[in-house]
Amino acid sequence: MENVSYIPVGYESLLGVYDTQMAISLLHRLFEDDLSAALNLSRVSAPLFVEEQTGLNDNLNGYERPVGFEIRYTGTEAQVVQSLAKWKRMALHRYGFPAGRGLYTNMNAIRRDEDVLDNLHSVYVDQWDWEKVITPRERTLDYLKGTVLDILRAVRDTQKTLQSIYPKLSQLPAVETHPQFVSAQALEDRWPELSPKERENRAARDCGSLFVTGIGGALKSGATHDGRSPDYDDWELNGDLLLWDETLQCAMEISSMGIRVDANALDRQLTIAGCDERRTRTYHRMLLNGELPQTIGGGIGQSRLSMFLLGKAHIGEVQVSVWPAETRALCAERGVMLL
Repeated sequence: MENVSYIPVGYESLLGVYDTQMAISLLHRLFEDDLSAALNLSRVSAPLFVEEQTGLNDNLNGYERPVGFEIRYTGTEAQVVQSLAKWKRMALHRYGFPAGRGLYTNMNAIRRDEDVLDNLHSVYVDQWDWEKVITPRERTLDYLKGTVLDILRAVRDTQKTLQSIYPKLSQLPAVETHPQFVSAQALEDRWPELSPKERENRAARDCGSLFVTGIGGALKSGATHDGRSPDYDDWELNGDLLLWDETLQCAMEISSMGIRVDANALDRQLTIAGCDERRTRTYHRMLLNGELPQTIGGGIGQSRLSMFLLGKAHIGEVQVSVWPAETRALCAERGVMLL
């Protein structure tokens, strides 16, 4: 397989391996405090796996195979979570969270069918998963945008503290807390000849931070900007948050988030996606019957954010995973230590 990872010419880590580990630990504590304060979230425990028949596991783009196993004692099939999008909403319902309050948790997943393993993509996924109860009147694009601003301010606050403790990190650009909001359709209209990722790179390079809305449904061309499971985000009220990364000279997606489907949006999107068989699952039945709260939520990549705030060139510098032999050889040649 052709090696798709690369190390920029002249790259040298700003922090040694020991300081990197200490900085990651501090970053996690700082950002959890900043995020929970910004969005009014409380930390909860989360599952590593769920029972297959509940329908709580994330389908992602529809082709990724979850890692499954049989629980011998119960005879049931379990799956390692691919994300906690559905579980979080069910948890808010079960725990009785009121409107305006939410939860966050650590999510660890295995993406065995990741299309490519490169500087930003790994088989191992770690993120802060968060979800918050909202009112029906708050199911608006303006509310989504306001939440994006809150998250960016939390990232910037964390960056400031890290740079005060590790002055070498001050060489990195400050997080841009006033993003450009643009729809996936507007990006296609502007650069129809480019791929979605190329469009993101062009836009993010100019503005520093970018939030692309309207992901999952078909664009005018018939293509989609990116895949989204039909049963958690409302495709008209969601988006990806991207930051321009100076180290890699590309747009780095640090969060996928959105206002979640209500009964009408779920009904519509299941039909569009050809997934009507899901209607019989517990989670989907409850949602279609109006038994679950209206929520907004998303995931924020822990390794991605660590890469960005520490100026790292490869995700393997901030997490432990499995890499192709070509990637290991390249990093060894360039003096980059994979954990």
